[in-house]
Formats: sequence, structure tokens, C-alpha cells
Amino acid sequence: MASAENTGSGDVPPRTGKKAVRSAGNEAQDDYSLTPVPEEARRSWFSVAVQRFGQVSSFQQFMVGAVLGYGMAFTDAVIAITVGSVMLEIVTILLGVAGVREGVSTSVLARWSGFGRKGSAAVGVLVAFSLAGWFGVQNGVFAHGMHQLAAWAPEWAWAVLGGAAVTAVSVFGFRIMAWTAYLAVPAFLLLAGWSVVDTLAGHSLNELLTGAPPGPVMSLAQGTTLVAGAFILGALMTPDMTRFNRRPSDVVKQTLLGVTLGEYLIGLTAVLLGHAARTADVVGIITTSSGLLGTLILATAILKINDWNLYSSALATVNSVDVLFGRRIGRRAVTLGIGAAGTALSALGVVGDFTGFLTAIGMLAPPVAGIIIAEYYVVRRHRVSLDRARRTGVLPEHGPDWQPLSLICWAVGTLAGTYLDFGIPAINAVVAAFALYAVAGRAVYARRGTPARGTPLPDRTV
Repeated sequence: MASAENTGSGDVPPRTGKKAVRSAGNEAQDDYSLTPVPEEARRSWFSVAVQRFGQVSSFQQFMVGAVLGYGMAFTDAVIAITVGSVMLEIVTILLGVAGVREGVSTSVLARWSGFGRKGSAAVGVLVAFSLAGWFGVQNGVFAHGMHQLAAWAPEWAWAVLGGAAVTAVSVFGFRIMAWTAYLAVPAFLLLAGWSVVDTLAGHSLNELLTGAPPGPVMSLAQGTTLVAGAFILGALMTPDMTRFNRRPSDVVKQTLLGVTLGEYLIGLTAVLLGHAARTADVVGIITTSSGLLGTLILATAILKINDWNLYSSALATVNSVDVLFGRRIGRRAVTLGIGAAGTALSALGVVGDFTGFLTAIGMLAPPVAGIIIAEYYVVRRHRVSLDRARRTGVLPEHGPDWQPLSLICWAVGTLAGTYLDFGIPAINAVVAAFALYAVAGRAVYARRGTPARGTPLPDRTV
């Protein structure tokens, strides 16, 4: 879709001349943070798939796999990864298809997918804070690992170097991040493969596959929860990435490739490492056995998750500022600001103290996915506006500020994920929020008079 400014008048005449060229250039430079990505800016499914695989095959996935290997038999770990991956893929595909159809980020999509304008700002604040925090945490892990391998430089210096590098990549946006993925992902796989072979040498593969876990036994429910919970925030942010796809089938292909290979290839490899080294400290496994090789593994692995942490945090911040203060701020400037703050906190060594807090507020994210999916595919209250936006390239100007039903479902989903003592907390939160919003939303429209079958529902506030 072509981008254009909203004036509230519906179809807006396209701008012409130098002003139009300048505006299009600014939107492209800003990676279309508040406008639909036009067709000419969309990319091949492989370009996006490499980045998705880079996210899922990150160092975090290595850590999850090692924890599973330390506490679970290999067969149980396979089951946990399978169940967790399938659930993640369903959420990822549904959100990703919405992203490619509308061409907008998660926080912008939330305006017309259950939350309203100010509700989407609340979603944006949650996402921005969470991902900015994880950017700092991951940068701190990078700095700690690098200092262990190269003690000639202080840990804070490595934090500054790592944070500056990731920030520079994220500032330039999707195109440079794609090229970085083309280099970092193969490098990570080759280097990690070399390290794994070195670590597993001398161990019987049969014993690793059939032996008892070396650490305290982890239940299947705990293992599945760990798998699903580790990437649920990444699943929620899928539209940030898939808005650059060309068609929904691209989303399905890249998700099956990226999530399946990432979870199985990296996750199960780390399970074997946990069994072989008899520890869950995969950072220690790689850095102590690989020397310079471990340094490169650590750098490439964290780079491909942290650039997206920072990128999505900036997109969410831009949306929140636009809604709450009526000001359009540049994504690049926001990226620099968040990157500098996260880098400084990791250099000071204090960001690690917030890990528990970030994990706790992470339970607020899964219900958001459930509400967006329920609104977009089931209730469809804003489908008329979104269909018009797809034809004209102009996002709807008007819409509710708040939608109370979504806030109620958000709270119920969070409580379900936190307090239900069965199932997988993150998935419980998604399902509870989805089911309540879908049923209540349709019931409200049935009471007001449901349109004929197949007719999109009008914009209203529940």
C-alpha cells in the first residue's frame, strides 16, 4: 500500500512533486513506523525468514535448550519443544498474516484490533519497556561473556562496544538488519556447530539420547512452559517483521522454517550440550571450550536477537508518543535514545537486577496476542476501515480511544496465565483473552443487530 498522510476525510489525494518525493523518502528512512509498508518496499520471503530464524536461533534459545537438557531426558525435551513450538507457530502465523495484510507494526495494528488508539499506546509502552529492558540484559550477557574471554578490556567497555554496534545496525532499519542476518546467522550456525562437535567429542551419543538428566528433574509441563514463554514476546511482535512480506503464504513458510528449525536445531543441540557438560550454563560451556571461537559465537548469537529487541521497542515507542502526545517522532532518533540508555545501564551493571521484573511484566504480553487475533479474525469490528485502508494506503483517522472490553480481557488473560495451576501459563493467557474477547465481542454485536453473514462489522466501541 502506498503511504499518505491522514486528514480524516477518507480517501486522500496523493501528493505530487518534490514534496511527495521528500515525504516518501522520509517514510522509507523511518521504516514506515506509523504508515503501511508500500508494495515496492516489501521484500522476499527468504529475506524475512533469515531474520526470523536469527531471532529463534538466538543465544536465548541455546540457554533454554541447555536448561531442558540439564533437567529432562532427551525424549521428554523433544516433546516439550514440539508442543511449545506448535503453540508458538499458531500464534505467530495468525499475527504475522495480519501484519502482512495491513502492513503495519504490532502497536499500530492494535489501534484497530481490539485496543483503540490509547489502548494501543498502553500496548506500546508495555512492549517498548519490556524489549528495551531485554536489550540491556542481553547486552550485559554479551559484555560478561566477552570479559571472561578477553579480560584485557573491562566489562563496561564490552557493554559499550556491543550496545553501540547493535544500535548502529538497528538505526539503519530493516534493510541493514537483513544484510546483517545474512552474515550473522550462517556464521553463528557454523561457529556453534564447531563448538558443539568439540564439546560432544568423547561422549556416547546413545548415552546422551537415553541417559537420565544430570540435574533436578523438570516436568514436561515445566519444560513446555519454558519453551513457549521464552519466545511469546517475539511471537507478539511478529507484525513488526512480517509487514515487509509480500503475501500471507510467505508468513507461513518463514514461520515453519524459522521457528521449527530454530527450536529443533538449536534447542535440541543445546539439550545434548546440557547432558554432555552436565550443566545448564551454556555460556560457560561455549566460552570455556572455544576460546576465540566462543567469542564470535557469543557476538553473532546475541546480535541477531538484540537488534530486533531494540527495533521493535523503538516502533512501539513511536506509536505511543504519536497517540499520547500527538507528535510524530523519528524512529531513528528513538532507536538511538533507547540504545544509548540500554547500553549505559548494562555498562553500569545494574540492568541485570531488573531481569525478574521484566519476566513478571512479561505475563502482560500474551493476552495482547489473544485479543488482537480474536478481533482481527472473529469479531472483525474494524474490518470495513482496514479494508478501505488497504485500498487507499491511508490508515483510518477515526476510531475509539479506549475499548473497555479489551482491558477486561487483558486483565482476565493475565490472571489466567498467572494463577491457573495447569497447562502452560503463556498459552493459558492467550487462550483466555482470545476466548473471552471473541465470545463477548460477538455477543455485543448480536444484541445490537448482527450484519448479514460475510458483511464486515462497523466501527463501534464496546
